[in-house]
Amino acid sequence: MATEKEKMLAQKPYIASDPELAAERILAQKTCFQINSTSPELTEERNQLLSSLFGSTKNTFYIEPPFHCDYGYNISIGENFYANYNCVILDCAEVIIGDNVMLAPNVSIFTAGHPIDAEKRNQGWEYAIPVSIGNNVWIGGNTVINPGISIGDNTIIGSGSVLTKDIPAGVIAAGNPCKVIRQVSDEDKLYYFKQRKF
Repeated sequence: MATEKEKMLAQKPYIASDPELAAERILAQKTCFQINSTSPELTEERNQLLSSLFGSTKNTFYIEPPFHCDYGYNISIGENFYANYNCVILDCAEVIIGDNVMLAPNVSIFTAGHPIDAEKRNQGWEYAIPVSIGNNVWIGGNTVINPGISIGDNTIIGSGSVLTKDIPAGVIAAGNPCKVIRQVSDEDKLYYFKQRKF
């Protein structure tokens, strides 16, 4: 018989109040508390704590406290990752983030969900579906990424977006629900913001 953790990792319905999972969340919360309590100049100490918490990290990354997650071990970040203040990652399933990804403040990544049926929801059932973010992605502030979403390489997500569907590579997308606005083009190399030239 599969444990609740095995069910969670297999993307099957599971009970999140299971003692093993509850203990793992407390451990992650304790580590996040340590990370968020470090003095601002102690970057190396914070990164050591983050490396011990995450499933995998590369050599260069920076996360502005406060940061919060459910388990930590399901998070993998690429080289040159940056997350601004108040990043929340509910990593009940894998969250795989590529190289050169930038998250603005208040970005939330959710792999966890609850049943639509109220009776099942009230019984404590949950599910978790992985999220993947490609290379060279910039995600604007107050964005919510829902379970099962994939974002392609070289894409920009505008502030305040709510992602309910996959977003392809090489586009600018925004809105609630988030939709593609246009392709990133060679002309974008000439300007840094609204026709303001480099």
